[in-house]
Amino acid sequence: MKFQLKYLPILICLSVAVGVVVGGSLSSSKTKNYLAKNSSKQKLDKLIDFIENDYVDDVNTDSIVELTVNKIMGQLDPHSVYVPSNEQKRVVENMRGDFVGIGVSFYMFKDTLAVIRPLENGPSARAGIKAGDRILYANKSQLFGRQLPSDSLYAKLKGAEGSNVALTIFRKSENKKIQINLKRDVIPLKSVDASLLLNPTTGYIKINRFAETTYSEFRKALLQLKKAGMNTLILDLRDNGGGYMEESIAIADDFLKEKQLIVFTKDKKGKVESTFAKSNGIFENGKVVILINENSASASEILAGAIQDNDRGTIIGRRSFGKGLVQREMEFDDGSAVRLTVARYYTPTGRSIQKSYSKGKESYFKESEARFLSGELYAKDSIKIADSLKFKTPKGRILYGGGGIVPDVFVPVAIMDTNVSFLMQSGIVGNFVFEQLDKYRSNFKDLPFESFVIQMKATDRYFDAFQQFVYKNRLGLSLVKDKVAVKRYLNAEFARQIYGENQYYKLLLNDDKMVQKVLLKK
Repeated sequence: MKFQLKYLPILICLSVAVGVVVGGSLSSSKTKNYLAKNSSKQKLDKLIDFIENDYVDDVNTDSIVELTVNKIMGQLDPHSVYVPSNEQKRVVENMRGDFVGIGVSFYMFKDTLAVIRPLENGPSARAGIKAGDRILYANKSQLFGRQLPSDSLYAKLKGAEGSNVALTIFRKSENKKIQINLKRDVIPLKSVDASLLLNPTTGYIKINRFAETTYSEFRKALLQLKKAGMNTLILDLRDNGGGYMEESIAIADDFLKEKQLIVFTKDKKGKVESTFAKSNGIFENGKVVILINENSASASEILAGAIQDNDRGTIIGRRSFGKGLVQREMEFDDGSAVRLTVARYYTPTGRSIQKSYSKGKESYFKESEARFLSGELYAKDSIKIADSLKFKTPKGRILYGGGGIVPDVFVPVAIMDTNVSFLMQSGIVGNFVFEQLDKYRSNFKDLPFESFVIQMKATDRYFDAFQQFVYKNRLGLSLVKDKVAVKRYLNAEFARQIYGENQYYKLLLNDDKMVQKVLLKK
């Protein structure tokens, strides 16, 4: 496990770009098996036939077709994309919000599949699998010592709902092998990461994407917080690259009063479709705060725009990504698909928040790097706004179009060494914490969360160990200047792996500048 630190910013930017391309503002309606029949299409078919039948060498014509499709899509906007069949399966599963499997999060530790944590109430948890267990065999398939890629490992653990799998487990804490038989079940892929009260009246909900189950997850969390006494909601959409716009619209509907405009779309023919709030939203009167940053895109921007344009709540953070295009998914017989931009969306005041893509896709997706270089992430005055694109809310506030949602309250990116910041958001933190727990898990057995917090604050043991871990992985990065922030990330990750997501966010949000903007005003 070697890391090249200089590539970390690029890797993170690329992962965000992929999330926006694949997530996007998708319409959940699909057009299946669609191919226009015209002379150009016939010409392409004939060419493929000529190559297949008469070309001197054997050629994989499927790969030629994919190259052609990608070339065509490359001439369109950055969000019109071709998705090969193998990727499309994963995307559909992710957006559907569940899969069939055994229900564990795992880490490949020294070429062995190690359980980080069994999912609560999942098949593995019910069968008695514990954090730290090694899964050696699934049925008769050996999972250790083979350097299997992740997709192969997933394939061994997934299967049909209700199907049996015999697992051979090595339990380090007891130094013995165990045979466990369990039935695969539907495992939810949650889009609501956390839902908790930050104080007696302030609730917090974190949404990571807008999938098919997002609204039902959100509604359940909102009702629970409301019942617990919440009258102010912080909705965290930071780093949320989008997804199904219908899900974000449904959430906006719970905040807005009947007949308030949520969003409207316009296609190439000028046809306008408007969506208005219905009656009886479950949080029409409470205070709403939405957190966004430069990676909040698409469906996230629809929701933030609806709240801002209707003077319904406060947007806190940094200017959002700037994606105002709607895609429709069109499937082919082989399982592949294209996602084609079919309309633009506009916020209730009429703003298009789509940023320019005239300089090409690469420049488009690297625009967030340009914000860093221009100083926009550190100073509100550096945000470029289009003075000619002014819009007015019902209460007379002036908003601007032309590229993303500009927050009402600006919060700069944390003053922290850039490389350290990227490091703390990379997978290396989770890997380190797992390896520490693997050595010292007994130290945390039956430890109440409150005692854990006190214990972790009082020691530098894990900070020092992490610094050595970083050096060991040839990163050559001193963490001393950012010790407070590094300890916060480390302690939060320990909490996640021991106690779960809500406890992770409880620790991470303690010093969160955007969250503090809300709490300190109350």
